Amino acid sequence: MKHSSPAALRNREPILAVLKEWLPPSGHVLEIAAGTGEHALHFAAAFPDLDWQPTDPDPEARASIDAYREDEGTPNLKPALLLDVTAATWPVAHADAILAVNLVHISPPEANTGLLAGAARLLSPRTPLILYGPWRVQGQLLVYSNAAFDAKLKERDPRFGLRDLGAFAAEARDAGFDLAERRDMPANNLMLRFVRL
Repeated sequence: MKHSSPAALRNREPILAVLKEWLPPSGHVLEIAAGTGEHALHFAAAFPDLDWQPTDPDPEARASIDAYREDEGTPNLKPALLLDVTAATWPVAHADAILAVNLVHISPPEANTGLLAGAARLLSPRTPLILYGPWRVQGQLLVYSNAAFDAKLKERDPRFGLRDLGAFAAEARDAGFDLAERRDMPANNLMLRFVRL
């Protein structure tokens, strides 16, 4: 059964514009926590020379992704896979790029550690780990909407919430990644391009 996310429909074009600069011309993209599948559908159609592999730990999300794929998908959009970022092994052995949209703040710290460890296993040097979402940035006041969102996330699960970009970048560095580029995005979000060292 297909699900729909208003946020995914709103942010897919701004994200796509940046992906056109950051993704390789061909190869294999692993999308982590692909949610409804609307991003996977849209991005796979925009990049016909990239194999697009969506994943999600939630069976309902995977069912939605596959429903979109069956009804509207392009040949390069692969069936959804179960992927738990905290697992020691992932169902994919290699990727030329990894994308995670709105994952880091809606997951516990161990998921972020697992994301970095898994990405380090799959990616070759100079290939990107691309993240999108809201962050805390040292020296910048948290805008009201992000502060309210952070509080709502913590009500849902105290382990959730907006992460400090500097602390995450330091953890990424320890895992073998350099924060190569940061873009300001609509609605007080950021896109981050980490590069495997």
